[in-house]
Amino acid sequence: MPMVDAHCHFWNPERGDYGWLMAGPDSLDPLRRVFAPRDLAALNGGAQVLAVQAADSIAETEYLLQLAAQNPQIVGVVGWVDLAHASAAQDIARLAQNPLLRGLRPMLQDIADSRWILTAPKDAAINAMVAHGLCFDALVQTRHLPHLAEFAARWPDLPMVIDHCAKPAMLGGLSKDYTAGMAALAAQPHVMCKLSGLLTELPIGQSDAISALRPVVDLVLNLFGPDRVMWGSDWPVLTLAASYAEWAQMTEALLVGQPSRARAAIMGQTAARFYNLERVDA
Repeated sequence: MPMVDAHCHFWNPERGDYGWLMAGPDSLDPLRRVFAPRDLAALNGGAQVLAVQAADSIAETEYLLQLAAQNPQIVGVVGWVDLAHASAAQDIARLAQNPLLRGLRPMLQDIADSRWILTAPKDAAINAMVAHGLCFDALVQTRHLPHLAEFAARWPDLPMVIDHCAKPAMLGGLSKDYTAGMAALAAQPHVMCKLSGLLTELPIGQSDAISALRPVVDLVLNLFGPDRVMWGSDWPVLTLAASYAEWAQMTEALLVGQPSRARAAIMGQTAARFYNLERVDA
C-alpha cells in the first residue's frame, strides 16, 4: 500500500481568489508564490496526494481538478461549493461528474458564526454530496466541535473528516472543551480525523515540538483508532514551521510503538478507503 498525503494545497496567487493569503499578515509572505505539483513531487518522491481547496471559489476547485488531470500523483480533490447558495446542489452535481472530485470543504474557521454549519447549508446541497459519494472536510477549531457533532449526527451517511485535529491549543494541556468535543465526534463512526496542520499551531521556534504534539496525537489515536486517522502534510502551509521531511520524521517519532498495521492505515490506507481513491493501487 503506497503512502497517501491526505492534505496538501497547490495555488497560484495570480488567480486572485486567495483572500486569506493575500490580505494576511507579513508572516505569510513566504507562501505568496506559486506552489505546484512538481514542487511537492520533488519533496515526497511523487507520493500520491489529496489536493485540498484553499480558496472559497468554484473556480479554484476547477483549477485543482485540472491540475489533477495533468498530474497522476494527485489522486483526488477536495473542493469548495457555497453550500448555503440556492444553486449548491446543481453546482455539486456538475462538479461531481469529474471522478477526481472526492469531497468538499467549507472554510468554517473563517466564518464568525460557529453555528453556521447547523443553520446555513441547504439540505439539498448535503443530500447532493451524499448522492454523489462525496466526503465532507471540516476545517474547524474547538469552538465548532459541539455544532459539528450535531451536524454529523444529522447526516450519518455523509463521511466526514476533521482537518488538522481541529487545531487545538496544545501548550499548557488540552482543554476540557476540546477533549469532550473530539470524544463526541469520535463516538460517531462516520467521522474521521486528519493528523495534519499541527506544527503551524505551535509558537514559532517551539523547542520541543514532539512533546507539545504528543498529547493531541495520543488523544486522537485513542479516540478514533488508526483506521479512522489519516496523515497529511498541509504543505505548503507546513513550510512556515518545518520542511516536508521534518514533519515526516516527527510523525515517525510520534507513531513509535504503533504496530506496522496501524502505521500503514494512518499513512495511506485510511485515506484511500475514506475518499475511495480509485487511483491508489490496492
